Amino acid sequence: MTDIADISLRQAALIAGLSYLVIFLLGLGNRRAENLIVRGDAAATAENIMASESRFRVGIASWIIVLAADVVVAWALYVFLRPVGVGIALLTAWFRLVFVAVAASAVLNRFAVLQLLTGAEEVAAFHPDQLAAQAMRFLGLYDYGFNVGFVFFGLHIFGLGYLIISSDYVPAVLGILLIIASVGYFIDSFASFLSSTYANNEALFVLFVAVPAIISELSLTLWLLIWGG
Repeated sequence: MTDIADISLRQAALIAGLSYLVIFLLGLGNRRAENLIVRGDAAATAENIMASESRFRVGIASWIIVLAADVVVAWALYVFLRPVGVGIALLTAWFRLVFVAVAASAVLNRFAVLQLLTGAEEVAAFHPDQLAAQAMRFLGLYDYGFNVGFVFFGLHIFGLGYLIISSDYVPAVLGILLIIASVGYFIDSFASFLSSTYANNEALFVLFVAVPAIISELSLTLWLLIWGG
């Protein structure tokens, strides 16, 4: 129970916790980039991005680092929870890795937005309004890509919750919080697929995803750093 492969459970817990901290901190940088987007107003969004291009680029770079940290978290949590059940722990890790792959493909749409709005020579033949409209389409594809990815992330969080509840060395309450958060991810993703107006209500995203995710994953992060293993 204390040594798995070449690292101890304590080391795996610290690696997972520190990587989670990177995800939380860089998420703040990405949030600043999100504030440039005005839902339903392509012209204002294009103007904001062109006026704060560096902030938008920092948001992209932040996501790339976050996704790399997600891979580390998937591996470290697999090592940490493998004593509970190798098969379920591996499947849970794979769900997070699928999320990373889908999210990375979604981030490519942000580069397309930059090319449209800042690539003077390549898009000189198009009217600014056309470019702004196309940029909004790519931003919409970015959102849908993450909604698809969050289905797999929700499955990962659900698997973590199950493994934690089944373990005898992690508080079960953390597993319960994670399962609640996973339901929020499922509701948010499928509501965005089934309703064309759902994406316009940011309050529902905060209710279903942001609050449960922050409470559950931040609690897990702090426990991993202080007591894990």
